[in-house]
Amino acid sequence: MRIAVLGAGAWGTALAATLAPRHETVLWARDAAQAALIAASGRNERYLPGHALPASLRVGTDLPEALHHARGSLLLLAVPIASLRPLLVEIGRASFDGSVAWLCKGLERESGLLAHQIVADILPGIAAGPLSGPSFAEEVARGLPTALVAAGTAGFCATVTAAVHGANLRVYSTDDVVGVEVGGAVKNVLAIATGIADALQLGLNARAALVTRGLNETRRFGVALGGNSETFTGLTGMGDLILTCTGDLSRNRRVGLALGSGIPLAQAIAQIGHVAEGVWSAPAIVARARTLQVEMPITATVCDVLEERASVRDAVDRLLARDPRAERS
Repeated sequence: MRIAVLGAGAWGTALAATLAPRHETVLWARDAAQAALIAASGRNERYLPGHALPASLRVGTDLPEALHHARGSLLLLAVPIASLRPLLVEIGRASFDGSVAWLCKGLERESGLLAHQIVADILPGIAAGPLSGPSFAEEVARGLPTALVAAGTAGFCATVTAAVHGANLRVYSTDDVVGVEVGGAVKNVLAIATGIADALQLGLNARAALVTRGLNETRRFGVALGGNSETFTGLTGMGDLILTCTGDLSRNRRVGLALGSGIPLAQAIAQIGHVAEGVWSAPAIVARARTLQVEMPITATVCDVLEERASVRDAVDRLLARDPRAERS
C-alpha cells in the first residue's frame, strides 16, 4: 500500500517506521528544519530519540506530494487534536480520495467536538475513522507487541487493518467510533488525576479507585454521546486507561506527577516537551458533559486544578468529601 503519515511527532514517527518495511510510506513534517534533520540522520532525535528509522521511509515537507503519494490509499493523521481542523482543510483542498485515519485523542477545545465530527464537517463522505488503543510510541518503535482498534465502516476498517496489522501490531475493528474516541479522550484527563495522587503518595488503593471510578464516568459520558457501553471495557476504554494511568511513559500522567509535586502547569508542559492532550481537552469534556447533564467529578476536579480554581490538596479533599452512593451510579 501507499501510506502517508502526516505529523512527525513521536507516535507518527514510530508508526511510519513500523509500516515502512511493508508499505511505500512517506512521513510528512510541517517543520522543514526537523524534516531535514530526520532525513539526514535517519533518526527523529527530538521526539523519538535513539531509534534508527528504516532507509525505505521517505521524509519530507511537501504536503501536496504526500497526499498525491497516498491517493486512493491511506492517510494517517498523527497531529494533536488542536491541529486536526486546519490540516483537514488542507487535505480537502487537495480533493484527497483515499481513506483517512487519525491517531489524536481528545475533543476540540473551542467547539467540544470529537474528531469524527470535525472530519464529517470538513471531509463529508470520506472513508474515515480513528485508530486508537493502548500504545506508547516508544514501545512501538522498539518493536514490542501492541494492540490497536480501527473504528468505522467495515470497508474502512479492512483498509486500515490491511495496512497496519502485522509484525508487532495487531488491529481489531469496531463500528463504535464514538466509544473509541471518548475512551481515548477522557483517559488522558484521568491519567493527570492518577499522576497527582501518586505524587501525593496517596497509595495504590487510591490509584485503583481513581481508575475504576474514572472508567465509570467515561462510560456515562460515552453512552450519553451515543457510544456502546461494552466498548469501555475493551482496548480503547479500560485498556488505554490502565496504560495511561500507570505507565511512566504517559505524558498526561507525568503532568499530574509534576502538579502533585508543586510544579506549575506551564513548567510541567515545558519539561515534558510534548503535547499532553488531557490538558487541552479537559475543559471541552467538562463543558460538553454539563450540556448532557452527565456527572464527571474526577474530570471536573482535574479541570479545576489545571485552570487554577483549586489546589491539588483541595481537589483531593473535594473528591473524598463526596456523598456515598451506589457503585453503578
